[in-house]
Amino acid sequence: MDSETAAAFSLLSAQAVRERAQRMLAIGLDDELPHFRVNLGRLDAALDFVIDTTRQTYPTLAGVPLHSRWRHFVVAGEDRWALIDKATNWPDPFARARAAFDLAIVSVLLDAGAGPQWRYRTFATTESVGRSEGLALASLDMFCRGTFSSDPGNRLQADPQGLMQLSHDVLANGFQVSGSNPLVGIGGRVDLLRRLGAVVAARPEIFGREDKARPGGLFDHFTALQENRVIPAAKILSELLHLLGPVWPSRLTLGGVPLGDSWRHPSLRTADATSEIVPLHKLSQWLAYSLIEPLQWAGISVTEIDGLTGLAEYRNGGLFIDTGVLALRDPADAMHEHDVVAALVVEWRALTVALLDRLANAMRRRLGMDQESLPLGKVLQGGTWAAGRIIAHKRRPDGAPPVKVASDGTVF
Repeated sequence: MDSETAAAFSLLSAQAVRERAQRMLAIGLDDELPHFRVNLGRLDAALDFVIDTTRQTYPTLAGVPLHSRWRHFVVAGEDRWALIDKATNWPDPFARARAAFDLAIVSVLLDAGAGPQWRYRTFATTESVGRSEGLALASLDMFCRGTFSSDPGNRLQADPQGLMQLSHDVLANGFQVSGSNPLVGIGGRVDLLRRLGAVVAARPEIFGREDKARPGGLFDHFTALQENRVIPAAKILSELLHLLGPVWPSRLTLGGVPLGDSWRHPSLRTADATSEIVPLHKLSQWLAYSLIEPLQWAGISVTEIDGLTGLAEYRNGGLFIDTGVLALRDPADAMHEHDVVAALVVEWRALTVALLDRLANAMRRRLGMDQESLPLGKVLQGGTWAAGRIIAHKRRPDGAPPVKVASDGTVF
């Protein structure tokens, strides 16, 4: 392995995300970042708001679940996936786990930002749902109809042929897209799922260990990696980044290795080939969080959940801007849209990851809890993501984030 390839692999981990995010924050605390100022004096106000938000849903702070895709399948107290699961005659727990993996993987890949106008009307009710919850319900309905399966006899799966043959029109219809109901990044979402199908088809030794090759075959791969029915959360992410790397658009590569959700920022210099590269891996980490529960359902314990980082997305990041922890150096930057590759966006996202660690530690101290009782995944769920949405609606009528980011359906 040459030095550039080794350097690239060093960026494919949660540890790399955390280390570089903390370096970005350190530069910000020295007031040397080009786009944002950092005011840790406002972190207590953000913490108060997050704790209040968490208590509104979980008054005793008991039973806060992990932040994952499974939360978005619950509407008005009804768990749509649980109803489907209960009604399905699974041949064994492993078939159930593969189906849950199929659903989680496809649904997360479809979970980039929807935009403020798009809504999804569920088939079970007349309720209209937007944003991430709407995307989740739409993907669940499509999954149940067999949209991602090429086998009419087994609709509750995704398989390479079904994914690679997915058309723009089929996905647009599944999301109920129209001139009056626009969804940003449809093309990017279709391309992601097609590439997922190609990656799965090309690696039957990984994705087809115990069944025909399918995304859910990753369950069997993780089962093979567990030791004494235990697997660390960071190991899940590392495998996802290595195995699903080719799914992501080719933005940055190093030594022939695609780096996925990694971007350049001029302030983050190092002495090796990774200089100025900031790994964030938002959707991959969202997927890692979302695969924890299917593994647990199958009897495999996932440990060291705080080995993952917070998610570098606009609800968490918006929370810090809207509470004053972060401030744009040029307020005019809030008035126009920025490409996801822009240094301003990279800076904001990295600062978000580092600040989430700070806030989580402060929250545990305030509440007398520890990482085991209040892992970062629960802080996100309780929590920062919900608080970011609430304060966005207080600040802006449409609930949009404080920084406008152009989405292609593959990052946020």
